[in-house]
Amino acid sequence: MLRKSLILTALTALGLMAGPVLAEPVNTTDQSQWFSITIPEIVIPGIRTIPGRTIGPKVMPWMNPELGDAWRQGYQGQGTTITVIDNFRGERMRGDFGLGARSQTHGGWTRNQAALIAPRATIRTHDFSNTRAVRLQSRRLNVLNLSYGMFAQTGYQDSQIGWGAREGSIISYAKGGEAVVVKSAGNDAVAVGAATRYGDQDYLASGLIGARSAIFAGALDRNGTVDDKATIASYSNFAGEDARVQDQFLMVGVRSDLTGLYGTSFAAPVVSGYAAVLGSKFIGSSPETISNRLLETARTDTINGYDRAVHGRGEASIARALAPASIR
Repeated sequence: MLRKSLILTALTALGLMAGPVLAEPVNTTDQSQWFSITIPEIVIPGIRTIPGRTIGPKVMPWMNPELGDAWRQGYQGQGTTITVIDNFRGERMRGDFGLGARSQTHGGWTRNQAALIAPRATIRTHDFSNTRAVRLQSRRLNVLNLSYGMFAQTGYQDSQIGWGAREGSIISYAKGGEAVVVKSAGNDAVAVGAATRYGDQDYLASGLIGARSAIFAGALDRNGTVDDKATIASYSNFAGEDARVQDQFLMVGVRSDLTGLYGTSFAAPVVSGYAAVLGSKFIGSSPETISNRLLETARTDTINGYDRAVHGRGEASIARALAPASIR
């Protein structure tokens, strides 16, 4: 998960102990900041037909095999939008999602991962340089992926933080149930919203605690099964004693050994993709309904030593979430 300092970004993100601060708009056009993307440097698995057979998306070794069943049923994220808020212009990192090793920005990786999980979803990007409010698309399920945190010295109250337009809009959408907001849990091996060993805390996480359609995504060391249970990754933040966080906390396998990419940054896009896949079956369901469905159908029997204060609801199961004919 990317750590962004609130102190260094106060003019573009928020003000502390000084009342609300509105970020100045970036001098760019909407066209340059908002677009439905294709990814030329990799092939996003889609569906194509060859006489006599149909070829669909490929389940990569780092994915949960349940995803293949969802795709074969025709649920691939169509009719939904995933907006990835991240850094698309900064330092590059090396990894491999099974399409060949390459170097990309942090945002490039999280964007591509979400697209691989939900190959027919519309993927939009919102770069950190754009401090304006995140925009939602009308008449479809919106999913926001946040593989980053906003950090400052611990000890501030919510009332002392004046969020800028970008994070303010995200928190508002989550509290109002207007979008599924998936937030990486963090990589400090502490409870969500707690102080880290650096004496700071993630105030974006704190702002999403209790929000109607927000999910915190933690990392397991593998995709668990009943016979081969997963363990929480050593770096992953956990749910903690707050019952509200426990209700919002979901875990997925992050196969760093296969991809070379570590952190809960790469748990969040999996959950975001699952939300889009689920939304492509239950068309018209609210973001809150989709979020709750993912949380309520999580598995606890695939996790070694399951503990609600550690693992929250458990390991996400797209198969269980898709099982009924309808949800409400």
